[in-house]
Amino acid sequence: MGLTNAYRDFICQVSTSSPSAPTLFNAANAYVGVGSSSATFSATHTQLLGQMVTGGRRGMEQNYPTASGNTMTFRALFTTGDANDQPWWEWGVFNAATNGTMMNRKAETSSLGTKTSAQSWQMTVTLTVTVA
Repeated sequence: MGLTNAYRDFICQVSTSSPSAPTLFNAANAYVGVGSSSATFSATHTQLLGQMVTGGRRGMEQNYPTASGNTMTFRALFTTGDANDQPWWEWGVFNAATNGTMMNRKAETSSLGTKTSAQSWQMTVTLTVTVA
């Protein structure tokens, strides 16, 4: 899983107190998105390639996101009306309900499954940022 170029730029803006400060990935603005594309990750991606039309992004559950040292955790609940009837192949973290900055995109090597309207799924994303 890689970070996007857009998130790289976001880090630079936040780090320099840019006059046009970006929207933070906080409890009010962070979203987990899921989609149906298994295409390989590219840092130039700005959105999921097969984001679900209905309920493809969900906001944070209470007390999320969290940060401890170099690890961030995001958790969202996809309820019975969200992201149904297509296999979940990709996911990412965003700072807006639509559009916004995509922090990362992960294309799985096999489907996470196909959620139905009889199910609620919780998605937890834990990202550890390291320096090479």
